[in-house]
Amino acid sequence: MYRVSPKLQVGLESNPAAEELGPLFNWVVSEETDKAPHVSLGTSSDRIFSPKGKQAYFVTVAKSIPDTKFAPYVGLSWSEWEDRLLVPFGLNIAVAPEWDLLGMHDGRNTHGLLTYKTESVNYSLMMVKMKHFGISVGFGF
Repeated sequence: MYRVSPKLQVGLESNPAAEELGPLFNWVVSEETDKAPHVSLGTSSDRIFSPKGKQAYFVTVAKSIPDTKFAPYVGLSWSEWEDRLLVPFGLNIAVAPEWDLLGMHDGRNTHGLLTYKTESVNYSLMMVKMKHFGISVGFGF
């Protein structure tokens, strides 16, 4: 991902197992405040196990719960794969400053991620469909 501005990121998503390279885009429409949620728009590959070249286009609303380590989110996602609207949702738990635990439902399947964050790289151990292990590495520049 490349941060074009504080609210706009563009990049490429690679899935070597599917020999796939696709666009990423994320625009923060509004940042979270004490009273208002974070709202963002974007696109990425459709979902885990989706056919090569299928994109999803989404809007996501997220809000941290004050005085807790919990941050739930919900969204609407148009799936090119299924040609329909999905409702993804999840809950992020800040386990430690550099560790997050995320439970998520992509609109069809449930997944879990444990992420270790550094300044420029994130490493995630994934439990896909709650039965297949995976690894994701994200780079920022």
